[in-house]
Formats: sequence, C-alpha cells, structure tokens
Amino acid sequence: MSGRPDRLFELLPQFHRRRDAETSGALRALLALIDEQLELVRSDVDQLYDDWFVETCAPWAVPYIGDLVGYRALRGHEEAVARGGRAAAALAERLAPRADVAATVTNRRRKGTLPLLENIARTVADWPARAVEFGPLLAAHQPVRLYPADAATAARRVAGAAARTVDVRRGAELDLLGTPFDGVAHLPSAPRISSARTRGRHSLPAAGVFVWRLKPYSITRAPAYCIDRARNLFTFSILGNDVPLVTRPVAEPSPDHLATPANVPGFIGRRELAGQLADHYGPGKSFEIWRDGEDRPVPLSDLVVADLSQWSYRPQRRQVAVDPVLGRLAFGARSAPRRGVWVSYHHAFGDDTGGGEYPRVDRDAPGRRVYRVGPGQPFSGIVEAYQRWRADKDAGEAGPDAVVEITHSGAYQEQIEFVLDHGDRLEVRAAEGARPVIRLLDYYSNRPDALIVRGCPPEDDEPGCGGPRPPRLVLDGLLITGRGVHVSGPVGEVVVRHCTLVPGWTLEPDCRPAQPEEPSLTLENTGVCLQVERSVLGTILVIADEVSADPLSIHVSDSVLDATGNDLEALSAPECRHAHAVLSIRRSTVFGEVHAHAVRLGENSVFTGRMHVARRGTGCLRFCSVPPGSRTPRRYRCQPDGVFAALRDLAESGDLDPADLPALRDAEERRVRPRFTSTRYGTPGYAQLSERCAPEIGRGAEDGSELGAFHDLFGPQREDNLRARLEEFLPAGTDAGIVYVT
Repeated sequence: MSGRPDRLFELLPQFHRRRDAETSGALRALLALIDEQLELVRSDVDQLYDDWFVETCAPWAVPYIGDLVGYRALRGHEEAVARGGRAAAALAERLAPRADVAATVTNRRRKGTLPLLENIARTVADWPARAVEFGPLLAAHQPVRLYPADAATAARRVAGAAARTVDVRRGAELDLLGTPFDGVAHLPSAPRISSARTRGRHSLPAAGVFVWRLKPYSITRAPAYCIDRARNLFTFSILGNDVPLVTRPVAEPSPDHLATPANVPGFIGRRELAGQLADHYGPGKSFEIWRDGEDRPVPLSDLVVADLSQWSYRPQRRQVAVDPVLGRLAFGARSAPRRGVWVSYHHAFGDDTGGGEYPRVDRDAPGRRVYRVGPGQPFSGIVEAYQRWRADKDAGEAGPDAVVEITHSGAYQEQIEFVLDHGDRLEVRAAEGARPVIRLLDYYSNRPDALIVRGCPPEDDEPGCGGPRPPRLVLDGLLITGRGVHVSGPVGEVVVRHCTLVPGWTLEPDCRPAQPEEPSLTLENTGVCLQVERSVLGTILVIADEVSADPLSIHVSDSVLDATGNDLEALSAPECRHAHAVLSIRRSTVFGEVHAHAVRLGENSVFTGRMHVARRGTGCLRFCSVPPGSRTPRRYRCQPDGVFAALRDLAESGDLDPADLPALRDAEERRVRPRFTSTRYGTPGYAQLSERCAPEIGRGAEDGSELGAFHDLFGPQREDNLRARLEEFLPAGTDAGIVYVT
C-alpha cells in the first residue's frame, strides 16, 4: 500500500479539490480506491522483476529457479518446518532452499576445493569445520599389485620415504598429532574414512571434514573461585571445578581461506597458548583476567603458561600462571589478590540449555515493574530488590506483577526467601547477556539453607471464582549452587527456564558432585504446577499428603534431570517412594530413576535409570529409551522393546534358534543402551550422545532426530545433509568422511 492515499487526488487542479471538499468528498474517496488498485498492480509488476533473482523472489518461485540450475533439495526441511519451535525454525532457515539455491552455481565452480567443503559444513550443518586432504600427508604409498617381492627392494623404497619422518624436537607439531591440524607424515591405513565400522583416515584419495559440534559459550567478568586454604590459587569456574578453555573463533578472511585453530572453537593447549598468548588473551578474545577490582586487566607481560594439575608451579612476584587445559590460575604467594579475581572466558557445551549468557526468548510483558540488580543499578542484592517490591506493593505504588532483573554475571551470596501472596507474579531473571550465580551458603545451623519459596494462604478461607489466583514464580537464566530450591505452601506455578540447579549442589575439581544424594528442588505440601524448560536440574523431591491432596503436575521439556547416578532417584518421594506427582516429559535426558504416581506423557526422551509408576493405566511413553524391568504406562516404539520384538519375530519365523534368544536379547540390550560423551555436569560433553551410540537412540525420535535433551539440534539431519552435499561437490573417485572433533 502507498503511504500517500491521496496521491491521485493531489494531482487534480485546486478548483476541483475545493469543490469536492465543499460537497461530500466522493471524488476523493473514489480516487483513493483507484490509487489502492494501482498500487497493487505496481507491486505485482515490481515483484515480477524481483522473481528473476533468487535473493528477492517469492517463496513459490524458489523451486523453479532451483530446477533451472539443477538444485537438489536437502531432506529434513519439511520436517523442521512441521516440527515448529525456536530450534526447529533455526534449522528450517538453514535448510531453506533460497540460500542454498543461490550458492549452487558458485559452489559448482569451486567443486573439489577444501575451502568449499568447509563452507558447505558451515552453511548446511552449521558446524565449524576444517577440511583435510590425506593424500599429501602419506609418507609412502605402494599399490599391493606392484609391491616388490624382493625384501631388499622394499626396504630401499621405505628408506626413500624416510625424509618425512617425525622430528621429535618440534613439540608444537607433536601436540597436533591426531588433530585436524596434524601436518606430520603418516603411513596409509586400510579402512576407508567413510566406513561405517572401523574408520580409517590416511589413504589415497581421501578427504576428511573435521567438525566441532560443541559450541563456545562466554562468561563475562565473573568472579573466579578461590581454592580453600590458599589465597593465591583459583579456578575460572565459580563452582570450583576444572573447565577447559576454548578458543573464541574469529571469522575467516576470505572464502578461499582454510580454517586454522583461530577459526574453530577448539580446546586451547598449553603449548599453543604459550606460543600465541597475544592471540588468545585480551578484550574480545578467548579469556581475560582482572585482580583486586582494577579496571584494567592483568597485563599480558605478567602471564605465564604452566601445568597446574598438582598446583606445584610457583609463579614469581606479579606473575599469573594460567593452565588452559584445566582452567586454573595461580598468583605469586607474595602478590596474591586481596580483593578478589574476576575472569572472562569461553567454555564448550552442547546447546542453549541451563544458565548461560546466550540469547533467550524475550517474554517481557508491558506494565510490569522492573527492579534491576547489579553494579550501577538501584539495588545491589536480590533480597533488597524483592523487599522494595513488597514495600511498593503495600504502599500501592506497584502491582502484584514484578520483575527482579540481574544485569551482570556476578555471584550473590544471600539468604533468599520469597513469600508470595495470592495474585503475585514474580520473575527473577538474568538480563540479556548475563549469567548470574546464586550461591546458597551455610547460614543456619538448625534449618536448611535453601532458596525458599513460600506461598501464603488467601485471606479469605473460601475465595470465590473471581478471587486472586495462587502466586506464580519464574526463575530465568540463573545458576543456583550450594543448596537447592524449596517450595511450600499454596503456590500455583513455578517456572524454571534456562536455569541450572547444580546436581549435587556443588562440584569437586574433577566435576564429581559434592552432595550426590541431595535434591536440587523440593516440593513440600504444595499444589504447585512445576514447569522446567531448557534447564539442568538435580533430583526433584516431592513431599505431599497423598490422602487429602491431588497429585501435582510436573512438566519437563528440553532439559536434563540428573540424579548424579543411574541407581539414584531423579524424581521420587522420601525413602524412594512414589512421588505424588504426574510427570509429563518431552525431549529430555534423565540420569537416574523415576518413581512417580503416573506419567502422563513421555516423548523423545532418554531414561538411564529404571522407571516405576503407581498407575500404569494412565498416560503413555512414545519414542523413548527405558531400561528393561521398568514399570511404565503403555509404550509405543520405545527401546529396547523394538529390538526385542524383532528378535521374537525371528524366533517365531524359524530364522532364529529359540535357545539363542536369551543371549541375543542381552547382547541387543547392551547395544541399544544409551551412551554419552559424559554424564558429569561441568564437563564439555555433558549429556551429549556418544558417536558410538546405537542408531535406535541416535535416530530414534519420531522425526528421525536423536533422543534426549539435545533433540532440537537435529544432529542426524545435519549429518545426512552434509554427506549429501559432500557427495555432490567432491571430485570423482574421492572418498570423504565426517570426523567429529567434539
């Protein structure tokens, strides 16, 4: 539509416009309608011109332009669009044919080049990549049919290849052995790199595309953790655990550039950091260190790279020793910081889950009072902002709907107790780009030190239908450590969104949980509806009167529920009884056992411990992995039920000896058991399915994606699409494979 609806009317002589204004204005209205139709015709003509170009054409014209250039659509685009959701929408945008069609002709001109393979991995699968041709890295290559029978001749040929032996004095090159940046000569390997079982690398001709699945996540100006009894030893992680530092990738300068360690989110080695310290340290780079509240970071000249695995290295005065492999810091004993240490760094994780500085969906509603907490803000603490809201509400200056927003990635050691009245709507959230940490310490000797959420009963014992609703609390973008969260009283709803309630309360240096049997969330004598979205939690403990109260509702989606052990309870009541709750869980990973009143729905999830429900007739499990021996509601296409059914069919058809059935069942049950890169929170590959995981788990979701908390990454679809594109743009006869670095 035109921004000037009176454009035609203004072209008339002033006499006609004045006469029309003196009458009813019918001429002006008529010309406005004509102008509207003319604008539609103009827009259609302009669009016809735009439809000649893939960048500006209408969506219906994209397949026709793609057909003209011989474009082959990637599979999975339709499934991603139908799936919906933020992650699926991002995947659908990456697989959308418009950008892919636009690059088809250009990619064909660059067919067979290594930079093109890297670019395909970034655009099709959204994985940083390094492409390697293994032929030039071979020390010797001899066809079998031409291999000399004379041993002396063979020895001379091997000696001729000795010019490419390894120089053991070059430590930097030795550190890169087996990595995507390995430049040392190798002997050929018999297995092909594209083999589904035993995968080789160095052969002729072969190329490998090394991809990094873990993403780099930043922590900005956060306090470091001081080791007990030592005022000069610190860890980058505020939880006190070792966390390997990763490189903050920089963009490649041109499309013809091959990726270097600076262009991918790889783990930083000690020798690499020592040789390229200026490339990793400083503003906007991989990490930065401040001491004693100074505005300027520690000078580059004061840093020294060291192995701090045993804390045996002793820095000199004013020196700061850094261990990037373990994420540790050591200051000189005589120059130890007196007022604290702050760090910025990058660590690796699988997806936007748990507390972090990554972008979150903005759910802000107009009209809510916002109380900001942090340096330079009106409030210095969470409790101070909460009490101010309570005072403003009692004075009539604020409503029952409020937000406490924390504006920086600091640590808050407070005794927090939220007392909510009926009708209250309180949200405690991190600001965009911040990851605040709430540390719950030992304040009391005669009662727990949890973050307490307590609902007050309504003033009227029998409120009418129009009375205020039970209170609602939202925790968004927080990391809570030291203790758990305790909810009691008439609370209507608690939403835990993009949060981490550290499993086991806190971590040891090797990421072992300090209190593995302690719950992260306790629901006591409350009818709360709990919603967990894209979060990491420890055990959920439900304490309720099963006689006089209805089961409360627990909804978990895209999250990790970690009991710190497969034989411990992830959801239960005290003494391992059934939790008086009805569970609905989607696209989540559960480390531990589930004991619940009922499971309304379990979908695309992984349960490593046994499930036991009191009411099997309610709800269902679909596309899940549940250990044998579990007592569950009815199951649909779950594992290992699928492999057991296939073996039973073979035995009934006579293709399998019934005597071999028990042994094969045990073998298949072990094969389809979920395998993870790591099951300890705090490690980079936490909750990530292993590359050796069975396809029934890695591709067992209803849409062909993986089961568990990282379902919405659509890893299998990315891999399939990348393989399809590699086959299309590789030179004839070249064997290519995808190698997962992380």
